[in-house]
Amino acid sequence: MKSFVVIPQNSDFPIQNLPYGIFSTQENPRKRIGVAIGEHTLDLGTVKQFYPTKYHDVLSAPVLNPLMSLDTAAWEEIRNITQNLLLEGSELHNNTELQQTALVPLSSVTMHLPADIGDYTDFYSSIHHATNVGVMFRGKDNALMPNWKHLPVGYHGRASSVVISGTPIRRPLGQTLPVDGADPAFGPCRLFDFELEVAFFVGGPPTELGERVTVDDAAKRVFGFVLMNDWSARDIQKWEYVPLGPFTAKNLGTTISPWVVPVAALEPFKVDNFPQDPKPFAYLNHKQKFNFDIKLEVDIKPAKGVATTVCRSNYRNLYWTALQQIAHHTVTGCNLRPGDLMASGTISGDSSDSFGSMLELSWKGTKAINLLGGESRKFIQDYDEVIIRGFCHNDDLRIGFGSCSGVVLPAKLM
Repeated sequence: MKSFVVIPQNSDFPIQNLPYGIFSTQENPRKRIGVAIGEHTLDLGTVKQFYPTKYHDVLSAPVLNPLMSLDTAAWEEIRNITQNLLLEGSELHNNTELQQTALVPLSSVTMHLPADIGDYTDFYSSIHHATNVGVMFRGKDNALMPNWKHLPVGYHGRASSVVISGTPIRRPLGQTLPVDGADPAFGPCRLFDFELEVAFFVGGPPTELGERVTVDDAAKRVFGFVLMNDWSARDIQKWEYVPLGPFTAKNLGTTISPWVVPVAALEPFKVDNFPQDPKPFAYLNHKQKFNFDIKLEVDIKPAKGVATTVCRSNYRNLYWTALQQIAHHTVTGCNLRPGDLMASGTISGDSSDSFGSMLELSWKGTKAINLLGGESRKFIQDYDEVIIRGFCHNDDLRIGFGSCSGVVLPAKLM
């Protein structure tokens, strides 16, 4: 396939990708659906006449929820029409006047949250991350908790504090225990961290309370993927998490990338699922491949410095697949809604330069990570920018996610 839109070399957004996002411009502040192509976004509302009438309201919506609520056949039909519109010799290619309205330069757009996120769940699905954290706090002999290899561990997060890439994140205040056995203290978080994650948006019609989604049907519920930074206050988390788990250490802000990459774009990069031992219960067991070779990188950029890549990991490191996460999430009959967000948990590899958090990279603050320009970090400092990138690549094709970034602002003292 060759698009009439110019695609720069190494672009994240070739015609084989076509991720969805919600954008506006200064000239037109109305939020609308776009598809990224090269250095432009195709405004789907301006070309809806090329799609069946039943999709017109969906393509004119200010969020992706109506599109997400359709089934996989509809997603495929809309995607195919969009690709055909962007091919050389298409009706859009031959209509220069319409192109001027429909193709908006990415340099002129403001991106917004892709969906109204009703619920957000964060899993803990990387065996290397879980093992590292376990070794730090419990020792090698008890690194993984007894349940970890039997079910996808997760917790329900705060959907209201999910923000779009580029939104500043304020260092949180909270209770900590600076000295074990002493009284707690109150003040700004000292051990502020990033977590390298990939999340997916739930699609398909809403399910009813009491209805399960089987692991074999779960693929129909994955609309597309985004990058995620689940910002974490480690010192606050350590003091508060017993006995009910993460709370204020995690609700301070969660950043996602603006473009939702559809599963269809990732098909050429499917890889074998992570080997699982022991074999999961039948409701979690699936033979379908649903793992992807998505290369992931994290940069730290100080306010007056240059960016340094501190982590290189890969989505394929996840022990539990998205299908297993859905099956377990709904095994109790928990209902799903289009636009729900489910995150992977920190994605770490098996080498020290692939650890997906500062907690692991600095090994609980016992060693410093050197940055270009002479600075070093054990945890994230004020005015640091954390930048996450993700892409798939082979000899013929690159599929990218864009970036997921945020600058840390100082704590706001009362």
